[in-house]
Amino acid sequence: VGSEMCKETGLRVVLAEKEVTNHWLAERLEVSDITMSRWTINKIQPSMSQFVTISKILDVDIYDLIEDSLT
Repeated sequence: VGSEMCKETGLRVVLAEKEVTNHWLAERLEVSDITMSRWTINKIQPSMSQFVTISKILDVDIYDLIEDSLT
């Protein structure tokens, strides 16, 4: 199993901690469920402005969303 597909992203961890679904957040960000899924498996990354918006919606520090993606 490739480590890239199994890597937990900060976004995925925060969603789990907040008990929020990908679909719920995708609706608020006006992005597709596919885009949201790609963000949570680290296939692609949201833009910095999207990270800021996500951090506000989820009421978390932006660093919590990106720290696992950087390691």
